[in-house]
Amino acid sequence: MIPVKGYAAEAVKVPLAPFNFERREVGPHDVLIDIQFCGVCHSDLHQIRDEWGGSIFPMVPGHEIVGRISKVGDHVKNFKVGDLAGVGCMVDSCRTCPSCQEGLEQYCETTGMVGTYNSREIESGAPTYGGYSNQIVVDEKYTLKVSDKLDLARVAPLLCAGITTYSPLRQWKVGPGHRVAVMGLGGLGHMAVKLAAAMGAEVTVLSTSPNKEADAKELGAHKFVVTKDEEQLKSVTNYFDFIINTVSAQLDLAAYVNLLRRDGTMILLGVPSEAPHIHAFNLISNRRRIAGSLIGGIAETQEMLDFCAEHNIVSDIELINIADINEAYERMLKGDVKYRFVIDIATL
Repeated sequence: MIPVKGYAAEAVKVPLAPFNFERREVGPHDVLIDIQFCGVCHSDLHQIRDEWGGSIFPMVPGHEIVGRISKVGDHVKNFKVGDLAGVGCMVDSCRTCPSCQEGLEQYCETTGMVGTYNSREIESGAPTYGGYSNQIVVDEKYTLKVSDKLDLARVAPLLCAGITTYSPLRQWKVGPGHRVAVMGLGGLGHMAVKLAAAMGAEVTVLSTSPNKEADAKELGAHKFVVTKDEEQLKSVTNYFDFIINTVSAQLDLAAYVNLLRRDGTMILLGVPSEAPHIHAFNLISNRRRIAGSLIGGIAETQEMLDFCAEHNIVSDIELINIADINEAYERMLKGDVKYRFVIDIATL
């Protein structure tokens, strides 16, 4: 076993603290990554607080991982020692079900995808531990190649925030001529703006905060609508082809669905604590749709990383010491971050 240092929540609602544990030895198809940076996702906070249920403690969060490979298994074909590599939200799946065979491992129909943390390995049943740590062992099939052209710390959030927004944009073939609205200008929203703009769409940010307009335009948005202003909201009724909804708070979905054109689609990425409600007539009247999307498969995640390298797209971050993680969580709850915290693992 490989001794590893990290930060963990020992129990629900207990602050994260230093935690020593062990990783499995590097197997024939595994790589060992010396982690350099790990993004902080809002789902980390949900899970250490057991807000989604079924949390496994002690828990080492983190699924936006980048670093350098320090060891490879005997049968590894696609990586070598010294390569930059990334790990996203999953580290395994059954590999044989229809979804896995189609490269949609995130929708694995047999075992479900194995999360990078707060999950269990398929064979051993051992809990998985994430990227708030100095090393991780991952099967090469679930490891991503990372370009050396981009700032590595700013690449880390692409492994969740990036792919979570890229996947639906690709699924619905967003491109030139499309009008895309982004609801929520946070970790996910700011990536949706950058990616949709790079794909050639007209991008509008929908926000309750007028003071975010300058930031939205700087990120690549063409328009900005203050949703508390009834006249501004009315001006985009029946306007959008797609709405990327990144908001996790309770909302009146009807008010936003009415902004869709005929055959328009709202794609839900945020997960409110309570189920959203909407009257069927809001959908029926213009053949509108509400859909959902969950990260992307390994191949699509690699495609996203390559797209970002080609278009010089990275996340806007605040780099923090790992000792400040609990304070960062509190700030994240208040929306006090532009737009993603990233842990410098060298501070561990």
